Amino acid sequence: MFFLNGKASKQRLREAENARRNRQEVIKALTLGQVSRRDLFKWGVFTAGGGLLAKNGFSPFVKSAYAGSFTGTPSSPLFGAVPFTQPMARFDVIPRKPISALTDGTIDHGNSRDGWGSPLMPTRMANLTPIPVRAGVGTGWGPIEGRPGGEAWAHQGWDTHYPQVGIEMCQYGMDSTTIYNPQVASSLNCGIDASRFTSPKCFAPGMPDQHDSSVWTFNGTLPPKLVLAKYGEPILFRHHNKLPGDRSHNGGFGIHTISTHEHNGHHGAENDGFTGAFFHPGQFYDYHWPLVHAGFRTMNTGATDPRCGTPDGNGGIINLPGDYRETMSTHWFHDHMFSFTSQNVYKGNAAMMNIYSSIDRGSEIPDALGPGGTSVNLCLPSGKAKDWGNLDYDVNLLLSDKAWGAEGQLHFDIFNFDGFVGDRMLVNLLHKPFFEVEARKYRFRILNGSVSRFFKVALSDGSPMIQIGNDGNLLPKPVVLTQLDEQGIAERYDIVIDFSRYQPGSKVWMVNLAEQDDKGLLVNKVRSLSEALSGKSEDPCVGKFLEFRVKARTAPDTSRVPATLIPNPDLSKIPVARTRVIEFGKGAKNTSTDLETSFGGPWGEKVDGGVMEAANFGKATLRPKMNTREVWILKNGGGGWDHPIHIHFEEGQILARNGSAANVPAWEKGRKDVYRLRPGGSVTVTLQFRDWGGMFMEHCHNTVHEDNAMLLRWEIDNSGVPQLKPLPTPISTPNGVTFRDSTQSKGA
Repeated sequence: MFFLNGKASKQRLREAENARRNRQEVIKALTLGQVSRRDLFKWGVFTAGGGLLAKNGFSPFVKSAYAGSFTGTPSSPLFGAVPFTQPMARFDVIPRKPISALTDGTIDHGNSRDGWGSPLMPTRMANLTPIPVRAGVGTGWGPIEGRPGGEAWAHQGWDTHYPQVGIEMCQYGMDSTTIYNPQVASSLNCGIDASRFTSPKCFAPGMPDQHDSSVWTFNGTLPPKLVLAKYGEPILFRHHNKLPGDRSHNGGFGIHTISTHEHNGHHGAENDGFTGAFFHPGQFYDYHWPLVHAGFRTMNTGATDPRCGTPDGNGGIINLPGDYRETMSTHWFHDHMFSFTSQNVYKGNAAMMNIYSSIDRGSEIPDALGPGGTSVNLCLPSGKAKDWGNLDYDVNLLLSDKAWGAEGQLHFDIFNFDGFVGDRMLVNLLHKPFFEVEARKYRFRILNGSVSRFFKVALSDGSPMIQIGNDGNLLPKPVVLTQLDEQGIAERYDIVIDFSRYQPGSKVWMVNLAEQDDKGLLVNKVRSLSEALSGKSEDPCVGKFLEFRVKARTAPDTSRVPATLIPNPDLSKIPVARTRVIEFGKGAKNTSTDLETSFGGPWGEKVDGGVMEAANFGKATLRPKMNTREVWILKNGGGGWDHPIHIHFEEGQILARNGSAANVPAWEKGRKDVYRLRPGGSVTVTLQFRDWGGMFMEHCHNTVHEDNAMLLRWEIDNSGVPQLKPLPTPISTPNGVTFRDSTQSKGA
């Protein structure tokens, strides 16, 4: 295993710590721009295949000077922390404010949610008002907004979907605050009194506080943040970059430029968090999230179907245009900075968003607004104090693995191009917490927020769970499982657990069965439940990670899990305009000399039998036509690794696994946005391209693979409107965004 266990000798531990520190020196030089990736390859720090140079005192993968086994990395010390003794704080819900209350961010720090400066209204095109460039970032003047300027990057649908709600957050280094709003009573949050809450700066009591250079979260605090959104209510998300101007103030990894991707949001590319459209400390970026149902331009345009709608706040429904079968529920957003996504997300740049609709209302109160007086609202576990967005029995869980050094500060090793795995399990950024539940049904929205680790979740007593959603979407029908499927990075699994089968006072645990080794490539072994509970696995993240403490129910359980959830769209009458084969593997070539839009790396993608190419966001590799349907065959180029592939913007349906529809399991028969290929496998996906245009991405969501060249740019082409012809590639600088002509592949 990559991490040494507690039985390692003091000599081994010293050697491993020395190697870790040596690597950190090189990482620091890379972060400061003193060396480049190309330099490291040229100097032999990496092998031609992208592996770390086998050198004692530097690599954990060579024979130890003191023993015959690998050097390894020191295990993360717990500083006396005991599992399942700290309560799991629920997500912190971000206030929804009027658009007029958004600010210019001129106040440098402070976690007050009353704002970060003077009021500043959003604009359709980027606000290029000049401000002094932040010290340490550069010199001179630059724009207040980091969004690329001009018509091509103006917000699409600005007039027809003008924002009604403002969401404002800052990216900060770790801090503490007394402002916390879980939007549930303390009795439903492990007794945590929000009015007396002080956010922790460490992962467990007794552990050292994380430095502001080690952890970068939204608003700089724990627990993770949650946005509540609903269809038909467009959001303007203003993200202020308050990270240090000094790029060396990063704890050894991560970069202070960011680009925020609302994962699988159905909106224009200018709001997608394009990997090259990043912004700098001292700037903000206005993201316009219109919250529309896909197909709104061509389907149900008269808005006559109450199933395609949103809560009106009084128990009724506001009908909306579009296809109700495209309704989404569970999203997240995170950094997408070119070649630094894994590092920045690992540092804490990740939050979640629940989307509410007439179907998935977040309320257990039925209506009689559907055909024949049936209830449109599914009445999934949530609560019923509010018309929509109840969180009483609807709980977000962010699962991740982390590591830290001897001093207790978060650690990340950029030199393992195959993927980085930690040795400590966190839930909502807390080490192995407990959570109190009533003896009734709960909904859990589980996000795999790791960078390379897969999870496979079961309950410690082997009892069933009901999966109701996969990624952003509810399934056509619920699926009863005693073990969830392997959950790839960025996948969301929505499940229902019925705790009424347990007596108050009893306990049950969530357990991870998926075992991985140091390389972070794939699940090496799925342990049986008894093996995982026995502690036999050398992977310290196998076993119990979240304890449920069952208590008596305080009110009748009025929730339900209907036999039918949301059916899939019928695509049988839409012709397939093109079929593409995209292969993911090693041995990529960097075909560009542009150092700002491309880099070499071991991982890459091959389109329709062409060259295995490394990432180049200056090249529009695929250009599907607007209002067409295509089939993409996503193929794993090897059997020694797995790839969770994410296609931005448009959800798809899996038609086949390994060429056969019979291989698609019930829990994958809904719509998805991440497709785990499995070793040596393939997934056939159908996609539609409509409503919005511009440049998007497709990549492996093992973000270490993404950052090491497994990413391509694709663009919706209609040869006309600015967003729909080959867009100029943005080149972001502190003094403003410049543009250069984009390239496109032959026969795109």
